[in-house]
Amino acid sequence: TIRRYGQMSTGNYNPRTARLYTDISHITADTALTTDMEHIFVHMASQSRLPRLSKILMAPFHLHRRMIDKINSLAKAASSGKSARIVAKMNSLTDEDLIRSLMQAGRDGVKIDLIVRGACMLPAQVKGHTDNIRVRSIIGRFLEHSRVFYFRQDEADELYLSSADWMNRNMVRRVEIAWPVTDPQQRQRLIDECLVAYMHDS
Repeated sequence: TIRRYGQMSTGNYNPRTARLYTDISHITADTALTTDMEHIFVHMASQSRLPRLSKILMAPFHLHRRMIDKINSLAKAASSGKSARIVAKMNSLTDEDLIRSLMQAGRDGVKIDLIVRGACMLPAQVKGHTDNIRVRSIIGRFLEHSRVFYFRQDEADELYLSSADWMNRNMVRRVEIAWPVTDPQQRQRLIDECLVAYMHDS
């Protein structure tokens, strides 16, 4: 029996930059994820048609659209009175379509926290427009570089790790991926260490 293992990271594998900042490395034996990874490598190596992926979201094909769909879905839930929450950690937020979706979701009642280390074009806490959106920039001593996206509707939640910032170049001009963390223990650790800790940093 062959069992495949895969390793995905929220950052690149450059040995110089790896000395300057930290990323999250995710090792998995999840059959769906490793099958998706194989499809992606075959596609990149042979330029064959990319099969339908079951768990991984890939740019430049569908990562951008799926992130917008998740934001819009929570906006719809919030406007119908349901509890909705987004917490997203990234290095830059400059993509106009994602920014517009976030702003509309905030107006519809989604509570949004953005942890953006660098460039951020979304104006937070503007009365009547982005009251429900908070943005903070934290540069720690490890220059944390991870991209973590959390979506919750009522009690159902999802957490994605990603190599992609929410920038147009990452979404439509590069090969990038985002993947779900489904193991409850791993997901809770990522929430506690990569999101909650940052939102309580003073």
